[in-house]
Amino acid sequence: MLTLRPEFLQIAEQIAPGSRVLDLGCGDGSLLALLQRERQVTGYGVDRDDANIAACLDNGVHVIQSDLESGLSMFESGSFDYVLLSHTIQSMHDVEGILREMARVGRECIVSFPNFGFWQNRWQILCGRMPVSDLIPYQWYDTPNIHFCTVNDFDHLAGQLGFRLLDKRVMHRGRLVRWWPNWRGSVAIFRLGQRA
Repeated sequence: MLTLRPEFLQIAEQIAPGSRVLDLGCGDGSLLALLQRERQVTGYGVDRDDANIAACLDNGVHVIQSDLESGLSMFESGSFDYVLLSHTIQSMHDVEGILREMARVGRECIVSFPNFGFWQNRWQILCGRMPVSDLIPYQWYDTPNIHFCTVNDFDHLAGQLGFRLLDKRVMHRGRLVRWWPNWRGSVAIFRLGQRA
C-alpha cells in the first residue's frame, strides 16, 4: 500500500518527465512509485530497513539496501538528474555530508522536512513539552529524529554550503503557505542546484 504525503505532488511538479531519480531514505517507495507513474522517471530508492525494502519491491520500485550515513560511493558523480531526501534529513547524523553527496551524484537536489518552527510546535515547547504531531509523531524518548530545523535554518545551511536555491515551497495540510512560512508552514520543500 502506497503512502502519499501531501508534499509528494509538489515534489512531482518539479521533476522533469523522463528524468533519472535517486530517492534517499525512500521508505516504502511511495514517492518514487508516484514519479514513475506520473512523470515516467527511472531510478532507485535507497533505504536500510528490511520492511521498507520489501514494500518497495511490492510497489515496483528498484531499491538498494544501504545506510545513507556511509555515503553514496556506489553511485558515480552526475548519475542522476534529481536526488530526493524526503523527511529523512532530521534523522541523519552527518547532514552536511549527505547534502554534499547528493550534489555530487545529482544535478539537482530536493529536500523536504517537517518545519520545527511551525507555530504549533513552538506552542508545545512554550507549554513545556516537546512537539508531537502528525509530522513529528514520536515522543522525545523514542524518536529517530536527531536534528530538528526550521525553514530559516535550512535556508541558511544551504547558502553556507554554496547551493543555489532553485525553489522553496512551504506547506501546511497540502496547501502552500505564502506569508510567514517559517511560522505557518508545517512542511518545507527545497530544490537546490549544484553548489557554486
